[in-house]
Amino acid sequence: MTTVILATATRYMLPLLLLFSVFLLLRGHSEPGGGFVGGLVAAASFAFYAFAYGVQEARRALRVDPKVLIGVGLLLAVSSATLSLLLGMPFMTGLWTKGSYFVFGHIGTPFIFDVGVYLDVLGVILLIVFSLAEGEQ
Repeated sequence: MTTVILATATRYMLPLLLLFSVFLLLRGHSEPGGGFVGGLVAAASFAFYAFAYGVQEARRALRVDPKVLIGVGLLLAVSSATLSLLLGMPFMTGLWTKGSYFVFGHIGTPFIFDVGVYLDVLGVILLIVFSLAEGEQ
């Protein structure tokens, strides 16, 4: 049984923590942060939601199976790292777009790699947390 305080705080904190995790992901190239830390914050927000409302509600709020997040994250990370090999450059050479975008600036393969790490960390942590929480019930 959860408390009213935890349930109410989690309802308001989930969107704020997810927004903060995206902020950490976006600023990770020039300042501390990035895919790993952003993924941890996002996973913590869904873990709090699972503690407050139960694992099934947290899975519904996530809308995607954590295993799918892991697979998509691995695909993004590996493809961004090997794209330079297809162009005849050394492995994990950073490639950048010519245009600049409003929030992102120049998008390159390091950013795509960070997004892959973000999804991997989110998926792995939630798979562990959900499995442990379901095992207790």
